[in-house]
Amino acid sequence: MRVGEGLISVDGSFLEGGGQILRTSLSLSALSGKSFKITRIRAGREKAGLKQQHRACVEAVAGICGAAFTGAEIGSSELVFEPGAVKGGGYRFDIGTAGSTTLLLQSILPLLVFAPEKARVEIRGGTENPMAPSALYLQNVFIPLVKRMGLVEKISLEKWGWYPKGGGLLVAEVEPVGELRAINLAERGELKGIRGHSVVSNLPVHIAERQKESALKKLAGAGLGGKIAVESAPSIGKGTELFLCAEYGNSVAGFSSLGEIGKPAEKVGAEAAQELVEFNAGTAAVEHHLADQALSYMALGRGESRMSVSRVSRHLLTNAWVIQKFLDAEIAITGKEGLPGAVMVKGTGFGAGSL
Repeated sequence: MRVGEGLISVDGSFLEGGGQILRTSLSLSALSGKSFKITRIRAGREKAGLKQQHRACVEAVAGICGAAFTGAEIGSSELVFEPGAVKGGGYRFDIGTAGSTTLLLQSILPLLVFAPEKARVEIRGGTENPMAPSALYLQNVFIPLVKRMGLVEKISLEKWGWYPKGGGLLVAEVEPVGELRAINLAERGELKGIRGHSVVSNLPVHIAERQKESALKKLAGAGLGGKIAVESAPSIGKGTELFLCAEYGNSVAGFSSLGEIGKPAEKVGAEAAQELVEFNAGTAAVEHHLADQALSYMALGRGESRMSVSRVSRHLLTNAWVIQKFLDAEIAITGKEGLPGAVMVKGTGFGAGSL
């Protein structure tokens, strides 16, 4: 590959130094048509360099936009990526491990939003991972947010994939849009209700019941109530999860906890509920995980978007830095890292005609 002078340089060790830097760079490179070179990939992690799930993201984005790339070997610390034209259609991706299907979807979703035709994507791998948003989180929190900005999408979880076996299947159908709208999440509004799911796969249902009761007890201690459905989910592996969703007048927040060997069901339920209780005690409209996930869409949207965040996270600050390397969006973040803050984004008004 011949690399031109316009190559964008990305330092993969910046701030949080994780895989998000690569995923955002891939998405925005494909949309903007700007090639980039990333060095020191995931230098902030204990095992630096590309893992299989990151390589899968590279291959997926490249497959959708016809990109050429070098340096995507497992363990690689440098990658050069030269995008082509984004296309819709049907795609199937298999991570090959329990790596996160939701993170792969988030890597390709911005491309599909602005693709010239409808897309259908099947992704196999892990659907419930401790270091990634769960499929339930995407369905109940992230997708409703971007739908308010104009996205037309349906996500279905056909089979659950737990660590370490994976084997899950996530299916997404995306309609292209002309452009995304700005969104105002400065205020969250009154709490309308709390709902959730207590899920087990290939384990006794009483575990899910105990997770549910523990979560409801923790919520009740804070003067809150909710409805939690108990489910036995299809999977080739074993796993448990307690997911809670708090719906407010102007926003939605989600909280998850996963089970593991030696971790009591009561602790799984209490963990997610405690996070919700702490969030509800504040005034922010957006919890910190959703804040950095929403930022790219705000930067691509037309007009001024705002959100109050429960915590200015290092992920948020890092994503803002990466976005501004590829887009001419104005991003202002107020508040100290680790504390509540606010975000203002003047978007680029990116549209289908930009491809």
